[in-house]
Amino acid sequence: MAEYSVFSLIREGLSGHKGWIRAWRDPEPKKSYDVIIIGGGGHGLATAYYLARNHGITNVAVVEKGWIGGGNVGRNTTIVRSNYMLDGNAHFYEHSLKLWEGLSRDLNYNVMFSQRGVLNLGHSDGQMDAFARRGNLMRLNGIDAELLDREGVRKLYPHLDYSKDARWPIYGGLLQARGGTARHDAVAWGFARGADRRGVDILQNCEVTGFERDGDRITGVKTSRGTIGCGRVGMAVAGNTSRVAAMLGLKLPIESHVLQAFVSEPLKPLIDGVVTYGAGHFYISQSDKGGLVLGGDIDFHNSYAQRGNLPVVENVMANGLAMMPYLSRLRILRSWGGIMDMSMDGSPIISKTPVDNLYLNAGWCYGGFKATPGSGYAFAHTIAHDAPHETNRAMTLERFETGHLLDEGGKGPTPKLH
Repeated sequence: MAEYSVFSLIREGLSGHKGWIRAWRDPEPKKSYDVIIIGGGGHGLATAYYLARNHGITNVAVVEKGWIGGGNVGRNTTIVRSNYMLDGNAHFYEHSLKLWEGLSRDLNYNVMFSQRGVLNLGHSDGQMDAFARRGNLMRLNGIDAELLDREGVRKLYPHLDYSKDARWPIYGGLLQARGGTARHDAVAWGFARGADRRGVDILQNCEVTGFERDGDRITGVKTSRGTIGCGRVGMAVAGNTSRVAAMLGLKLPIESHVLQAFVSEPLKPLIDGVVTYGAGHFYISQSDKGGLVLGGDIDFHNSYAQRGNLPVVENVMANGLAMMPYLSRLRILRSWGGIMDMSMDGSPIISKTPVDNLYLNAGWCYGGFKATPGSGYAFAHTIAHDAPHETNRAMTLERFETGHLLDEGGKGPTPKLH
């Protein structure tokens, strides 16, 4: 497969762009693979890529029930950050952010990663104290953080509501300048192309329907395209984790909820980075096309549907207007929903399971997209070595038995609160 470069772009431009070849193959399933990854989203594709790139394991299949980019990897607000406080999360997400910083070059594919900054607004003295604590812990872990006062925030975003009548007065904020956004489709396509180039088979429209077992070991994966033999199996199916795990008799400490997102009509440049506020749950950025991309809380009822409900729509819009009253004049063009697998402590799971050769990647809550390269890197290591990578040692299933939870938000074992 040819490398993408300015020279290939010029060559194809002069020839009418008739020489481009498929970014990845559409192969028939083999009888068996050394590793089968269930789930062709960002995490599954990244895992397959790093299995081949870092560990030389190329006899790998990624099994996807739909098409590449049709799940959560294409249904999110594209935010990338590593502004976490607890060590178990902070080191993992910082490692992921460092991978993001070199990802386009590594994949030979422009994932459009833009480090425009992520700002968390503070609306009280108590919130500013909490941000100062989190910022200090971030810096102790080698992660960039800057505590801004009210005027510092105003210089960055003069269009927020700084009036005396503001519902949530702005006291300041915590800025991670290295955070930003990436193009979700490009991330999926880049990892798919990169994995394919290293010999991985990507099997689309291939839904898992069951498993063949020999005791505590999986010997085959039953799919809509036939049964495929396997050595090891990695499961990275986001909100459908409980469904697939149930086929193996596993009950996991997660719940599935819908997370909605919205995009407005296009505007001239208005919001340079990502802005969130803590009095409610709202986050907003501006896409390269000019549309404002915004979101908020999950739908609090359990669901496997890729659509949301109107109370959350109303809540997100109300939160946005409280922070940016001028949004009231905008038209919302479309909305979509992703199925979130919410863990009991609000932190992810990258782990071995009670089934000998089954490995689990789940429980990403709101943090799945930003973790894509770090998740694939750590999950590939866990599968290849049958042991966690140093960045996911705190993310195993055993923490729910021993009580060593990663409760970043301090909200206890209630998934919807995270």
